Amino acid sequence: MIAGAHISSAGGLGNVPGRMRAIGADAAQVFIQSARTWKPTSHRAEDLAALRAARETGEVAYLVCHAIYFINLATDDPALLEKSRAALANTIDVANAIAADGVVLHVGSHKGRGLDATLPQVSRELKRALKRLDGPWLLLENSAGAGGTIGRDPVELAAIIDAVDDPRLGLCIDTCHAWVSGVDVTDPAELDRLVAEIDGRVGIERLRCLHVNDAQAACGSNRDRHANVGAGEMGAGLDVCLSHPALADLPMLLETPGHDGHGPDAEEIAALRAMHKRGVSRRAARARRAR
Repeated sequence: MIAGAHISSAGGLGNVPGRMRAIGADAAQVFIQSARTWKPTSHRAEDLAALRAARETGEVAYLVCHAIYFINLATDDPALLEKSRAALANTIDVANAIAADGVVLHVGSHKGRGLDATLPQVSRELKRALKRLDGPWLLLENSAGAGGTIGRDPVELAAIIDAVDDPRLGLCIDTCHAWVSGVDVTDPAELDRLVAEIDGRVGIERLRCLHVNDAQAACGSNRDRHANVGAGEMGAGLDVCLSHPALADLPMLLETPGHDGHGPDAEEIAALRAMHKRGVSRRAARARRAR
C-alpha cells in the first residue's frame, strides 16, 4: 500500500521528504501556503526543485497539494470569488512545479442558494482552473455536510463533474467526512453502495486517493472532527473501508491529530499499515470461506 500523511512544509517544501522519512510515509499532502491566510508563500527555487526531484525519483510515491479552505467557488461575493481564483491558481502553479499528482479542493458553500443555482459558476471556475493544470489532477473532496457546503455526497460531486466534463477532474474521498455526512463506511453493504454510486455516476477511475481519518463525532452528525486511526467512532471497523477492493490500492493520506496533537506521526503510519493489512487479510479469509 501507499501510506502517507499531511506533512508540514514549514521552513520550505524541500523539508517535506525528510519529514516523510522520519514517520515512515511513502506519500505526502502539503499546503503550499498557510491555511490561515490568503497571502501566498514565495517558494525558493531550490525547495521546488528538491521536492520535484524526490517525486520524480520515487522517493515520494504520491504527492498532492491541498488548496486552502477559504476558497469558495460558489460565492456570490465578487471579491471573495477573485481571491478564491487567485489562491487556487497559485496552488495549481506550485503543484505543476513540484510534479504533484493532484490538487485537492473543497468547492465551497452555496450559502443556502442550492447547488443548482451555483453550478454554472462553479463549473466555469473549475474549467478556468483546469486550463492551468500541467500534469496533476484536480480532485474534489467530499464535505462533512454541514450548512451549505457543496459535495456532501456523490450525487453533488457527480453533478459538478458532469457539468465540467474534463477527464482531469477527479475525487478524493475523506472517510471522516463520509461518516459524519451519514455514510457508515464500516458497514460492508453501505460501503458497497457508496462505491457503486461513485462508479455508476462518475467512474471509479476518477477516485484517485483517500483521506483516512477516524471521527470524533457520530455517523450523520455533520461534525468534522478527525480522530486518530482506530481511536474514534469508527474504531477497528475502519478496516472495512481500507480493504475494499475498489479502495485498497489507492494512496491513503492521514490528516489525523497524531499523538502529540501536531499531526500524523510514525505511530499513526504504523497503525494505518496494520489496519490495512488486517482488513485485507480478513476480507481474503471471508472470500475463502464463501467458496
